[in-house]
Amino acid sequence: MTQVSSHPAEPPGLVEPTSGSTALGPVAGDGPIERLMSTLISKLAWSRLSQPRVAVTVSGVGLLLGMVVGATAPNAETLQIRLPLSHLLPSLNGIPFVATALLYTGDILACLGLAGMLWAHSQGWRPNPRHLLLASASIVAVMVSLTPVGSSDAASYAAYGRIAAQGGNPYTTNPLAWGDYAYSHVVSATWKTQPSVYGPFATAIQRFAASIGGANVATTVWVLMILNGAVFLGVGWLLLKTSDDPVRATLFWTANPVLIQQLVSGGHLDTFVAAAAICAIQVARRVSSLYGDVLIGVLIGLACEIKIYAVLIGIGLAWPLLQRHEWMRTARIAAASLVTVALGYGSYGLAALKPLFGGLQLATLPSPWRFFQLGGEALGVDRATLATITSCIWPIALLVAAWFILRRISSDQPREVVTPFALTFAWILVAPWILPWYTAVAWVTLTQVPRNRMTRWLAIVTILLALVLSTGGRRT
Repeated sequence: MTQVSSHPAEPPGLVEPTSGSTALGPVAGDGPIERLMSTLISKLAWSRLSQPRVAVTVSGVGLLLGMVVGATAPNAETLQIRLPLSHLLPSLNGIPFVATALLYTGDILACLGLAGMLWAHSQGWRPNPRHLLLASASIVAVMVSLTPVGSSDAASYAAYGRIAAQGGNPYTTNPLAWGDYAYSHVVSATWKTQPSVYGPFATAIQRFAASIGGANVATTVWVLMILNGAVFLGVGWLLLKTSDDPVRATLFWTANPVLIQQLVSGGHLDTFVAAAAICAIQVARRVSSLYGDVLIGVLIGLACEIKIYAVLIGIGLAWPLLQRHEWMRTARIAAASLVTVALGYGSYGLAALKPLFGGLQLATLPSPWRFFQLGGEALGVDRATLATITSCIWPIALLVAAWFILRRISSDQPREVVTPFALTFAWILVAPWILPWYTAVAWVTLTQVPRNRMTRWLAIVTILLALVLSTGGRRT
């Protein structure tokens, strides 16, 4: 049963305000944009959208439209393959505008539903988190058997796994050069000639799926989708069991329609990174023994062996330890992380690092660095120089942005969670290459940070990225 507060609550922001502030009234240091956003959100938050039934219904319709796109594959917004449940409806390949309209409408409704549920929660709505987990599990069970929507990343995962399963090195060759047409033809043009930019643990996952799928790329993608969905729900179960506020944590992750659409429907590896990150954070908050420190380091190392940006989690966990002069704990965690990463990359050699650093120089809209590169090219500066400048400056911008984010969160919140969140959210704001599913780690860390004003900004950024970069693989 759901419960709603029997008396009017303080007008909310996107969810809760920081400690000692209201979501409507500004706090010290608020700028004009913050005040405008607070006023606008506070007015919208009392609309019918903040009623739990309305918010849940809007979220469900948004997810349903996304699933319809997957069920009508192949079309302009999906991979050019069919998974088991995609055979139930006729393909929309001949009328691309319909699939595009369905996808974008679904994204918008999912975004509105998310906002409505968070507003309802801030006004006193306390749904049973177990019921939310079961509802999400039902949706995920269907979604993993539909063709991936919004991105072609799952196809490149499958292709790299096929290369590894056949004894090749995905870090020195690429899907097109490997010559397996069944796999390479479903990979987007951006990645056909690109060696893998993912870590060895990601390759192990991909190889496992390809060893089951064999020559059938659809089966390999299906296995990847099932694994991804299982990990997504596993994170939801962990949050339910370990969070101080399981309702809030469940709304932010398991029942978050935007994350379900981006992570599960798209089949992205960032789900695995988020899983390792939240496990490391929860261990760090509860265990301070030698065993705990080694486990934290191994988890961080595995996360980095999927996608290298997970190093931000390690830095975020190390910073409060260094501030408390816990040198030995920091050293143990760092050593365990480095050993884990070294063991993983050791099987492929230094060649595995070359595509990785090449990927760090990429830039895409709406990243501000893409505008910088376009402006530089218009002035006649060569791309290599612009990429070098970008790669030198953006890490500094990340630290500056993280510092501002930390200042916006109350100092009484747990640093083991707040610092990783600040770094991963800052990375989303300033990194040259950023996509909506990259927000997974920021969302999963935010589930553990009570009462903060950053929720609205993370939700807005995720929503904007989802709308700008929802594509069937034409760019990603």
